[in-house]
Amino acid sequence: MPTERFVAELNAQIARELAAAHQYTAIAVWYEGEAFPRLARFFYDQAEEEREHGMKMVRYLLDTDSKVELGQIDAPRNDFADHVEPIALALEHERKVTVHISRLFEIARETNDYTSEQFLHWFLEEQVEEESTMSDLLKVAERTREIPALLEEHLARDAPGD
Repeated sequence: MPTERFVAELNAQIARELAAAHQYTAIAVWYEGEAFPRLARFFYDQAEEEREHGMKMVRYLLDTDSKVELGQIDAPRNDFADHVEPIALALEHERKVTVHISRLFEIARETNDYTSEQFLHWFLEEQVEEESTMSDLLKVAERTREIPALLEEHLARDAPGD
């Protein structure tokens, strides 16, 4: 059974995952409004993936007879200066998530909660992938700052994470 400290932190992480889904949806909407359909699709997919992460955490708490407490989610950022800014925001978010997941892992290890530690292995691996994907996308976005349509072409040829 997870400790109260772990459950509290995992509930906080659920809120962060659902907030990320909300933010990624807002990014997708912005890209769609700016006529970047591939970037919009990429971020709609990312939003769904973040929601799935949050629900995976919810399921873990339910399966361990732990209390699930869904917290408030702040409004996402909706406006961006250019096509690069949303990706930079997403990379910053993914780096913060890595820190939070690592903190959860530390709590599980400190409290000899081997089951929760094992549960978090998947999320640690996922964060390596998420940071790499956003970092690579940001590099391409920065190179295409003057001609943003080239980023759409890049996504058409070589979708991040593939």
